[in-house]
Amino acid sequence: MLIHPILAGTRPARVEDWPLIDAFHHRSSRSALYRRWGRTRVLRRDIERLLAHCDSWISLDPHNGEVIALTCAGPLSREPGVVDLGLQVADTHQRRGIGTALARHAAQHARACGAHTLSAYTEASNVPMLHLLRRLGPMRPSYDGTHLDVRIPLDRAAASGTRPGTEHSRH
Repeated sequence: MLIHPILAGTRPARVEDWPLIDAFHHRSSRSALYRRWGRTRVLRRDIERLLAHCDSWISLDPHNGEVIALTCAGPLSREPGVVDLGLQVADTHQRRGIGTALARHAAQHARACGAHTLSAYTEASNVPMLHLLRRLGPMRPSYDGTHLDVRIPLDRAAASGTRPGTEHSRH
């Protein structure tokens, strides 16, 4: 269950959502697109491929119906039990706990589907994403040039969204 109030409009993404997703990407900064996709333009075929291989969700702003976040959790090839997290929150909605709530949702979903590890591949300089990942549980990062491959075990703490010895933070 997503506990951030703005995320009440989160639902599975479908190919028919392409116009909403495309508009979301057109509203995104070039740097946000590059951090998430590794490039500044996202094509329909990219989204179709994502939807075919991952469990994906869009979060709609309750005031105007625009997409404010795109989240996905999909298996890594050749690594059974490892699920990759993809997350993009609209520039104007960042730093409000939305990404953390969505990442916890994806972690819970992955664990319920039998995964034991959540993976995220991000730039080593992407401090907000690294901070978000630390909230999910103990990280095992490994460097790949200027990027990090972060692994988080999906034990009970990661799946519940809490870390042992911590209290709930704002969602």
